[in-house]
Amino acid sequence: MSVTTIPSTAQDVAAPNQQDYYSATNAASTPERPATGTQPPKVWKPYQRVAFRIAFIFFILMSIPESPAWYTQVFHFDWTSLHYRDLYDIARFQPSLTRGAGYYGYADWLILLLVAIAGGTIWSLLDKKRKEYNVLYYWLTVIVRYRAAIGIIGFAFTKVLPVQMPYPSTGILNTNFGDLTAQKIYWLSISIVPWYQVFAGIVELTAGVLLFFRKTTALGAIILFGALGDIVYVNFAYDGGVHVYSSYFVLFAAFLLAKDIPKIYRLFIQERYTVPVDFNIRFQQQWLKTTRVVLKVGVIFLFLFVFFYIQLNNFIYDPYKQPAAKGIPELRGYYQVSSFKINNQEIPYSPKDSLRWNEVSFENWTTMTYTQNKAVLLDLSNGGGSPMRDINRTFELAGVAGGRRVFYYEADTLHKILFLQDKNLGRSEPGKKRKTGRQQNFLTDAQEYAQVEKAGLTGRRLTGITAEREREVKRNRMTLHYHTTDGNEVLLSGVNEDKDSVSLVLRRIPRVYALKPSTLSAGKY
Repeated sequence: MSVTTIPSTAQDVAAPNQQDYYSATNAASTPERPATGTQPPKVWKPYQRVAFRIAFIFFILMSIPESPAWYTQVFHFDWTSLHYRDLYDIARFQPSLTRGAGYYGYADWLILLLVAIAGGTIWSLLDKKRKEYNVLYYWLTVIVRYRAAIGIIGFAFTKVLPVQMPYPSTGILNTNFGDLTAQKIYWLSISIVPWYQVFAGIVELTAGVLLFFRKTTALGAIILFGALGDIVYVNFAYDGGVHVYSSYFVLFAAFLLAKDIPKIYRLFIQERYTVPVDFNIRFQQQWLKTTRVVLKVGVIFLFLFVFFYIQLNNFIYDPYKQPAAKGIPELRGYYQVSSFKINNQEIPYSPKDSLRWNEVSFENWTTMTYTQNKAVLLDLSNGGGSPMRDINRTFELAGVAGGRRVFYYEADTLHKILFLQDKNLGRSEPGKKRKTGRQQNFLTDAQEYAQVEKAGLTGRRLTGITAEREREVKRNRMTLHYHTTDGNEVLLSGVNEDKDSVSLVLRRIPRVYALKPSTLSAGKY
């Protein structure tokens, strides 16, 4: 491969010697404009060479997916019917040698650093004569900036079209503040201002776009460092759980900025003349030039334009943290339980009673929640992951305590029957034995597919629903008949999870919330 390497500020001229890595520079030296710094050094200091060898091995290991599953899934995607999580999973990876165990989740980094130090030491012993690594450093920065760009763009689109932190459901809006975990409070504090979430996504997206281009790398790295540094902090402060992945981008941004910090200090602090020299490579063979352009355009097209399109489809038809199937329109809303019977015995309201349901909500989608004076085990996942079945999307219950039960329902609207299943996998009470074994599904595959808008029924959705149905575990179940004329009063009767007969009268409460309804809500309900 024939290349010529030049400083980006120098005039394009042919290298005087093919063995020399640098072009000549015509910059004149004056007291006001010293020539020093107009081309990269041909001799590095010993500590710089050692540090680079370690950094090279470390960042290469951090930038390459080590899991065989990552490579397998690339060839198993339905590229003619992409789901947002397909490209997201390609973009979102990090070292996972120990599954994040120990040292606040940074154990993998420490292991790779030790490997890099050992490898760098051996490299230094075997390569004592080499005076510089300008070309290798150039290629390392290309790898790091493209890895950071692709990763942060995948992160950004979940905010630009806000699905990462969904607007609070009716059940959550009626949950006491003290019953929310710190993590949930932070996520909700962002979700209630969706246009701020969009702004945060645009900031991250801007950083990613700037990293695609060498001349704007420093600006992109500065934005990335600031934006993701903030996310690292709030995840530590609120127990967010993604501090390691956000730190990953802060680390990459810091590496890209390292070579520019002396220049920035010289220009803005010392207020001295500064030449923004960068090291560049020019391919001499046409096929290499064409390959470079094709690869760059292809990556940008895939991770900007295609990514945006499928994320928009996801936002409208299949927001991944909340169910996509439409709930029964006449039942949607918040209700107080005016009458509750169990085994034909009336249970009057009492704040100490553990059997009576106290309030019920039906979401816009296929979820019903109710409260009891009974402890439930916390789901601390915050609705993460990428489940394809609506029943496995748990953002409504993640991080919510206070005895709130969350049930997914499938409805027979002809006979007015609700088939309900506990989203908390049968763990309704601390200490209660979890149900084991497989469980039969209410609906057939085709019926469950039919609940999703056709535009949202991507290849991943189809295969994911089938796969998750095959490994469905036993859950608490209820079967309730419903009757209502206008939705203001609803009668529920049937059998609860303990096989007791229950009968309820619900009265809709038209609550006025301090929050205004969202003008940017995901899903088509």
